[in-house]
Amino acid sequence: MDALLREGAMATAQLRRIQVVAQDPSVRMDGDIVTAWITIPYEDLEPGPMGYAVHVVDYDASTQSMYPPVRIPDDDVLPAPPSDRILGDPAFHAVNAYALVMRTLHRFEFALGRRVAWGTGGHQLKVVPHAFEQANAYYSEDAEALVFGYVRSGRTPTYFGLSHDILVHETTHALIDGLRDSFTEPSSPDQAALHEGLADIVSLLSVFSLPEVLVPFIGLMPTDPDGRRRRSADREGLLDKDVVTKERLKGTVLFGLADELRDEAGEARVNALRRSVLIEPAKDLLDRFEFEEPHRRGEVLVAAVLNAFIDAWADRIDGLRSPDSRLVSRERVAEEGATIADLLLTMAIRAIDYTPPIHIEFGDYLSAVLTADREVRTDDSRYELRRRLRESCARYGIVPASSAADGTWMPPSARLARSGAHFSSLQNDRTEMFRLVWANRKALRLDPDAFTRIVSLRPAFRVSPEDGFHVRETVVECTQYLKLAASELKPYGLRVPEGMPDDHEVVFRGGSTFILDEYGDLKYEVYNPIPTRGRSSAERRARWQRRLDYLWDNGFLDRGATLTKGLPALHRERAMGSSRTRRRRGTTIPTDREEAWS
Repeated sequence: MDALLREGAMATAQLRRIQVVAQDPSVRMDGDIVTAWITIPYEDLEPGPMGYAVHVVDYDASTQSMYPPVRIPDDDVLPAPPSDRILGDPAFHAVNAYALVMRTLHRFEFALGRRVAWGTGGHQLKVVPHAFEQANAYYSEDAEALVFGYVRSGRTPTYFGLSHDILVHETTHALIDGLRDSFTEPSSPDQAALHEGLADIVSLLSVFSLPEVLVPFIGLMPTDPDGRRRRSADREGLLDKDVVTKERLKGTVLFGLADELRDEAGEARVNALRRSVLIEPAKDLLDRFEFEEPHRRGEVLVAAVLNAFIDAWADRIDGLRSPDSRLVSRERVAEEGATIADLLLTMAIRAIDYTPPIHIEFGDYLSAVLTADREVRTDDSRYELRRRLRESCARYGIVPASSAADGTWMPPSARLARSGAHFSSLQNDRTEMFRLVWANRKALRLDPDAFTRIVSLRPAFRVSPEDGFHVRETVVECTQYLKLAASELKPYGLRVPEGMPDDHEVVFRGGSTFILDEYGDLKYEVYNPIPTRGRSSAERRARWQRRLDYLWDNGFLDRGATLTKGLPALHRERAMGSSRTRRRRGTTIPTDREEAWS
């Protein structure tokens, strides 16, 4: 991605190269913390660092102390301090956090083809690298901040704000919230899990897209029973093909690093994300109680995507080897892995524009990934990532929501009547867009009895990697809102969940995402409607009944229930790694977990 930044829309801007922690301070090579160089657009910074999008505020609530704001010099290149000084240098912690949050922001902007706002409503997101002495890190919409804890117990202190994985994960939460704020509304198990799963996917692929991370660990074997590490033979930069098979890649680049974190920092630092790739595929996984918990369910999506990544990588490695040789270049293996990870990262982010505005399920997201990628990158023959994603997801019980053979969204059957609509206004005026949508409410299957709103209107400018062709689109988020008493559900083909009082208020939210082409014509309608009186299909009624039962059983129909307000507690439970249970009305779901925050 850093090369793409140099060659893309920001090529005329001055750039800044910053050396950051490549993965986690506990992951070391020859005793040194592994670092990597990243590229972000240059900006004139205030002390903090404080820029137009990120403001590092280094206040420690546990000690009630404020670290001095860091002034970044005007240099274009900022190296990290020596490895033995990184943990004890809070100024570098602030710079590292600023750089990785900004890199993630620009990674989203590159993939989506436009500027992207935070979910907080403000332009500047606060980042607190040493917020408190606690094994936790989270995105807080109310505080307009990303907060990171630390733990001083053990052989070495653990700073969550120094972990590449955790910084990118929390930044992704803030960006998804800005792109689809309804994804934090109570819905199905998939919607809460998607926030977690997608943040995990972005954080992992962000790490794997850095060749500096892959090169030293490709030949690193899992620990022997005596605890020592074995390194594969390296003959002048060449590796034996048996070292880079699919199963060995899982053990070295993914699962092996989880062992490293466990060894260095104890159970509070186990890297569960990389263990996701080892989840045994089964088509009924998502139907099991243990996978209703958001983090655990999200790991299924992570497993499907990472296995597609490993499949593509292993096949490319096999193609690098000449027929009469068992050896492959370590540098080429790392380069191919980083390229595939970067491409998958773009696909994962770009798909957000093609998702429904609310009540998303994994099948919706898969169709969105396939469609968004095909629109910009028609030729998938080199890595066949779309095919691999479909096949890998199917093994985990995730199938596209679209009925098309390739899993992509089907084009709408009807064209919009645009009488009196001005195309230029449709790209930036929500009122003009609502006028067009309302005039076509029957064709767009909107319920006139519900409250209808254009939530967002986002022009996008994307560049095809094949021929430089420009793809211009306008992404429209249209939602509908309907409030009913439980006693009014029957005409909508829904039964009252067991134990719900007749006067209990039920709020239905639904809507569509419209993708318009450069002429203002409708390309795709990603439809996820509210229930309609006597007109919903049997499939839609069944889907809403499952959703309604789930929301009631889990207490999500209580006033004020949202995912963002629960993220700190959710992440704290994950970080503590203690055995616990998750309760439903009349049911206890075991969710014994050993992993801590990534």
